[in-house]
Amino acid sequence: MTTEAREFCPNCGDPIEVDPAERTPLPEAAGKRGKEQKLCDSCYFDRFDLVDAPDRIEVLVCSQCGAVHRGKRWVDVDARDYTDVAIEEVSEALGVHLDAYDVSWQVDPEQVDQNTIRMHCHFSGIVRETFVEEEVVVPVKISRQTCTRCGRIAGDYYASTVQIRAEERTPTSEEIERAEEIAHEIVAEMEETGDRNAFVTEVGETDDGVNIKVSTTNIGKKISAKVVEEFGGSFSDAETLVTEDEDGEEVYRVTYAVRLPPYSPGEIIDPKDDDGPVLVRSVRGNLKGTRLTTGEDYEATFEEGDAPEARRLGDLDDAETTTLVAVEDERAVQVLDPETYRTETIARPDYMDPDADEVPVLKSRAGLHVVPDERGDGEDG
Repeated sequence: MTTEAREFCPNCGDPIEVDPAERTPLPEAAGKRGKEQKLCDSCYFDRFDLVDAPDRIEVLVCSQCGAVHRGKRWVDVDARDYTDVAIEEVSEALGVHLDAYDVSWQVDPEQVDQNTIRMHCHFSGIVRETFVEEEVVVPVKISRQTCTRCGRIAGDYYASTVQIRAEERTPTSEEIERAEEIAHEIVAEMEETGDRNAFVTEVGETDDGVNIKVSTTNIGKKISAKVVEEFGGSFSDAETLVTEDEDGEEVYRVTYAVRLPPYSPGEIIDPKDDDGPVLVRSVRGNLKGTRLTTGEDYEATFEEGDAPEARRLGDLDDAETTTLVAVEDERAVQVLDPETYRTETIARPDYMDPDADEVPVLKSRAGLHVVPDERGDGEDG
């Protein structure tokens, strides 16, 4: 007894042999694919398309940075040419028939000109136990525009300014250079996370410091916090209303005022405690340093913080090398005054090498003092 059932092709009317055990009821409103499933093989393949492909694809590329526009945003791509980008765009735009399985495809890009790539796509797969092949050609047009980020950079856009200043002095060249490095490091870190709104707009040195304009208020705050972390001091912020956006929302720019401490590592100061000059080592938190008379550690009180009352005597870079004449005892040595060439008896600090032939000294209003061979490294001592 046969178990086969007979149906008829809705297109040509020819009978279709169907095994009831393999029949799958079609859901209501099965749509086009449901109707296709009822066709005989001949009619099915007459109207069958393995691949659904667009007539052409346009890829928007930033002419400045090379970013690609996808959806509603610009995406950075690491590509010298846009063949890989074109392949990716085509692969996302192509659709393969749902009835096909064991599908494979390959693409052969043809560079027509600088702005056009013709993609020859070859597909193969199995449909109704039949091997099928299809080839489609999709032209990809590369169109160049300016992305939002590059447009803002070209227009000198900025949302915040970091002003680096110092109390009672001008920031050193090392402090200014490091502040600029910090700004670019923070921007680079944010770019690595995919933030395309991160950039340094302008760095401008002034008579009393440096101004760094950046693209967002968050970057300005990060720079200020990092500068204070490394050099000490503090910062404050102030908003200024500049305009309204297209939605009527107020747009503000923020100025971050960074104030570095009055003294910097490497400076030599004379606190008013009658114990002798101090080489400043750190100004993070309380000022810390080294006594030039003894070599002992110095730390300002909590109340004094990073700005103890003192007078400036000079800088470690101002030191001169002179002859060590003799070591008198544990507390005193004789050296030649680098200006008068007379022998002077001065304090012997612990850091001085008693076997040295020459030692660095600083001559100031506080007298002549042996200083360390190396500049203060700014570490908390």
